[in-house]
Amino acid sequence: MQLAARARQLKRQPIAHIGRLPIDAVDIQETARAFIDYCLSAERDEATRPVYSTSVNGQVISLCARDQKLAQMFLSADSLNADGQPLVFLSRYLCANPLPERVATSDLFPVVARLAAKAGVTFYMLGASEEVNRRAAEASLAAFPTLRIVGRRNGYFSRAEETAIVQEIARLRPDVLWVSLGVPLEQQFCMRNLTALRGVGIVKTSGGLFDFLSRAKPRAPVWMQRSGLEWLFRMSREPQRLFLRYLVTNPHALFLMVRTLR
Repeated sequence: MQLAARARQLKRQPIAHIGRLPIDAVDIQETARAFIDYCLSAERDEATRPVYSTSVNGQVISLCARDQKLAQMFLSADSLNADGQPLVFLSRYLCANPLPERVATSDLFPVVARLAAKAGVTFYMLGASEEVNRRAAEASLAAFPTLRIVGRRNGYFSRAEETAIVQEIARLRPDVLWVSLGVPLEQQFCMRNLTALRGVGIVKTSGGLFDFLSRAKPRAPVWMQRSGLEWLFRMSREPQRLFLRYLVTNPHALFLMVRTLR
């Protein structure tokens, strides 16, 4: 089956172009339903490689504008989700096809998990530390007891170990592989291994998802998420790691979004 046809299984028109990246202008429920529908489809069994789905926020827009190799990794994705409330706000005023809502992976995961538990769709969870990974899987099973997690693996492995890990995942054939390695490591992992992961349905990059599932890190209050200030909450929790990143990327991303939204 052609990749374009597989991508249509996940994509829903229209598309919002933000920072030159084509973002799916769909809500969380549509995105989750598309994941499940694809995993249960005949096209999924015939595919020569998994569907590659990743997410875009202000940091990604800024990084992609300065790094063409990274930009190509995002442009190569079959599906791009908006993981940033500022993208949603700006698209409503400046875009012909505004984003209906933010599709953060931490919000998408439980919706997909609920549907997957009912449909028998299987997960594999790759990334984070061993403790965080284990606790994230346990929390997922506690929330959705009938969810089938066919395997899990922490994200601390070398390139020499990667081939065996990918082979094991391919052998298990999970419907959705959640890869939580952070930008750009998770995108690089996908680019290296999509062909070798034949048999997997969807590879979804997940950023800090497992940290939130395991409660290793708290999420911002809902009002901060909805008002586009989750970045401020995160920076207040980890100022040494995030202050400089947000100081540089936020203004740059805002400039790029205003200039390129159409």
